[in-house]
Amino acid sequence: MRFEGSSSYVATDDLKMAVNAAATLNRPLLIKGEPGTGKTMLAEEVARSLDMPFYEWHIKSTTKAQQGLYEYDAVSRLRDSQLGDPRVHDISNYIVKGPLWRCFESDKRPVLLIDEIDKADIEFPNDLLRELDRMEFYVYETQQVIRANHKPVIIITSNNEKELPDAFLRRCFFHYIRFPDKETMAQIVEVHYPGLKQELLKEALEVFFELREVPGLKKKPSTSELLDWLKLLMAEDLPPEALRENSNRKLLPPLYGALLKNEQDVHLFERVMFMARRNREA
Repeated sequence: MRFEGSSSYVATDDLKMAVNAAATLNRPLLIKGEPGTGKTMLAEEVARSLDMPFYEWHIKSTTKAQQGLYEYDAVSRLRDSQLGDPRVHDISNYIVKGPLWRCFESDKRPVLLIDEIDKADIEFPNDLLRELDRMEFYVYETQQVIRANHKPVIIITSNNEKELPDAFLRRCFFHYIRFPDKETMAQIVEVHYPGLKQELLKEALEVFFELREVPGLKKKPSTSELLDWLKLLMAEDLPPEALRENSNRKLLPPLYGALLKNEQDVHLFERVMFMARRNREA
């Protein structure tokens, strides 16, 4: 298998190389980058473009590694025993398969997404080491070993909220997705809005990247927020001049709520634009 990108996902050459290297080594691909850089979508596009089954495991702060393997529903079994349900005599009726188990059962080589692993407890990655190394795990309740039919392509994403253990990192192939430059961003926009006027796109990108460069922003606008903003600009049928007028007379871009998501950043951007305008007029 070789991932070469797809018509609906703009992948840089180094990103495509990282995906193919991880698949060749049979090691998890650890993808880091700021939110909105397409980390989660990458796994979906790899599966879609290569016609591979896709399994996903979205991690929360309370997620335990065991949940990815299976869970034993003791509460349901106790309830059924009180009701005299004959299913209680077969404990396998109360084993709930997790995403790793379902992935291991796949008849074709699958893609497994472990999304936002840095949200979990620091011990979570270490608890998965044996399963990632041997591609198998033991079910204590039924005394069976579950082995992967095919080694999956594992893509793990992280927003860099916390450091991951060294023992876990040693088992991964690492790639950092840098935020797209203007040229790459224009290609991404073209995929989503192929009919967008180039003049409007040019002005919108100027405003967007100028906003991202404001020092001290609590939350920089992401690719997904740019796409939302462009959708609104097209829905309102705003001409490119409306964005240029913002530079000359108004402090905030039109429909700025799609880009700036808290009042501190709004006030900061207003101050920076006011100071820049005053310096130009001086």
